[in-house]
Amino acid sequence: MATVHHWTGLEARALRLALRLSVRAFAERLGLAVATISKWEKLRSATEPRPDTQAILDTALGRADASVHLRFETLLSEMVGPGQVAAGRRVTAAGPRAWEYESWTDDLDRAVVALSRQNFTFADSLLGRWLNRFTAAELDDKGLYLYARSTALLGDLKRDQGAVLGPLSARHSYAGARSIFTQLDIPRRVAQLDLSLAVVAEMSGDLETSARTYETLAVDDRLSRRDRARARLWVGTALSKDGNHDYATRVMQAATREFEDLTEPDDWSVAHQKLALARRGVGDLTQALHFIDIARSSGSTDSPMQRVRLDTAHGHILLSDAATRDDGLRVLGQAARTAAQYGLVHQMRSIESVKASSEGPPGASPTVIRETNA
Repeated sequence: MATVHHWTGLEARALRLALRLSVRAFAERLGLAVATISKWEKLRSATEPRPDTQAILDTALGRADASVHLRFETLLSEMVGPGQVAAGRRVTAAGPRAWEYESWTDDLDRAVVALSRQNFTFADSLLGRWLNRFTAAELDDKGLYLYARSTALLGDLKRDQGAVLGPLSARHSYAGARSIFTQLDIPRRVAQLDLSLAVVAEMSGDLETSARTYETLAVDDRLSRRDRARARLWVGTALSKDGNHDYATRVMQAATREFEDLTEPDDWSVAHQKLALARRGVGDLTQALHFIDIARSSGSTDSPMQRVRLDTAHGHILLSDAATRDDGLRVLGQAARTAAQYGLVHQMRSIESVKASSEGPPGASPTVIRETNA
């Protein structure tokens, strides 16, 4: 809660506005004359209440609820300008308060939902609201945890947008979040960030490094059983992208059995999508179509990105057969429209890559779909 060290008419006015009271109602609340409140309103920082009145204001602020405190601090900072509140020692309000932690947590939950729907603008605004408000140095352990979670989600956002490398990239955000979780000694979160960094390595073309990391994490007890299964699946993805389609298929099928035991329909769908691409890679189009049909019928279609991935994979397989090439182009067209609608830049590149590969002769080496693991 905020503490006012020295009340003037300025702080009193901020409290009145935060309480959403008229001058008369505020005077009644404090048990003072309307003329006294009017004087504070007019002179602001040029007038100071008497010591006994300062105590009355302290009591009024102390009894106010969390929302009033937040409005009070916001209004006061706007009245005196950035930095002047702290510089003048008028108010102590270091770091986030308890209700801000609750709001921050709620916003993180909302950001997760926004990211699942590829509403990048809204997710970015929710995360930026807190990452731009505080620095890690001013936060306690709970604040650092929320800061690291926000940074990790920002990494997911950048990854889904295709910003993999550079100072404003997914890799940069993931590394920052990993550093804080290491500082807080939360092994599970550190391992999850290792998994995310491996995805970034795969997306940037470093298949050998990503495959090695996936293999290590697939048996890492810091991760949940589901995350270990996902790591095993992504070993297969990296192998398939490197042309080892048969071995990739065996690895992916082992992960698929895990998802079946865990009753994870979305992961089950993603696994069959990747199996379909691996079978397409060796020219087994019958099995490829079988697996993509399972993927399309078993997973959730709430996520635009997953719809694009499924359509892209389906179109890729259909393009492999001259008899279904037109159907493949139609499916890819739908995927491209959805990707454009939601700003899925990385997926757009994947679709263009698939289209380019369709221009080669039948039986030519397949172009690998560079999709994001999630």
